[in-house]
Amino acid sequence: MNKYFTLVFVALSMVVLSSCNRKAPEVESKPLLEVEGKFLYLDDLEQVIPANVNKKDSTEIAQSYIRKWITDVLMYENAKRNITNQAEIDELVEDYRKTLTIHQYQQKMIVQRLPKEPTEEELKAFYDQYSEQLVLKENIIKGLLLVVPTKAPKLSNVRSWVQSGNTKSLESIEKYSIQNAISYDYFGDKWIPFTDILKKIPIQIEDPANFISSNRFIETSDSLKHYFLRIESFSKIGEVEPYEMAKVRIVNILMNKHKADFISNFEKELYNDAIKDETVTFFK
Repeated sequence: MNKYFTLVFVALSMVVLSSCNRKAPEVESKPLLEVEGKFLYLDDLEQVIPANVNKKDSTEIAQSYIRKWITDVLMYENAKRNITNQAEIDELVEDYRKTLTIHQYQQKMIVQRLPKEPTEEELKAFYDQYSEQLVLKENIIKGLLLVVPTKAPKLSNVRSWVQSGNTKSLESIEKYSIQNAISYDYFGDKWIPFTDILKKIPIQIEDPANFISSNRFIETSDSLKHYFLRIESFSKIGEVEPYEMAKVRIVNILMNKHKADFISNFEKELYNDAIKDETVTFFK
């Protein structure tokens, strides 16, 4: 066994033993191997091995990590010895460091100085001003869908409850569904795409927009299930998106705008202050 495989074998043995017997970390980490002046430590290897993994998997994970670590070190050191444009790389690294540092600073300032979300007044003002751009690309509905076995009890009562849709009926449906329903989806308080409902009921519709405009109660069945659908409200493709549905998107739009405005104004302020304070020196 050559020196490389001897080192790897010893390293794997130490890691597998450590992973099987977890204990408090030592003050000084033990080096497992060295390549080109770079050291791989026991602590580094332990961090990539999940707890409670078996001996075989621990060995495979450790072996793969060691091989990749050694290869990366060798590749990097060989590259440094053979490239001729180190100055260009250093410049690119410095540009990236500058960009990343500025970005981190801007994000910190945004968190400190900007409110977390626009006000309700701002959201509604945006919705009113740009409503023609907030157009639905799919039909949406509010309502409920109840699916029961074909031989479920009291179907006439269920039919009446779903058709009614009042508070008392909803309570009855809720109680009934606990023992008898295959599924019960109540979405009377939120908009959902009508296509999501069509995936759950066995009906074919040629004109969905006209269908939801013309129907409030739909009842159908197949060999195993009975379906009751109540449409409380609807909005069709091409219409303005309801405010409560558009609100999330508007929040993101306004937050991004506020961030961009804040950064732009901050940069201008920084520049103007530097000119005023004569931090910048112009040479004639």
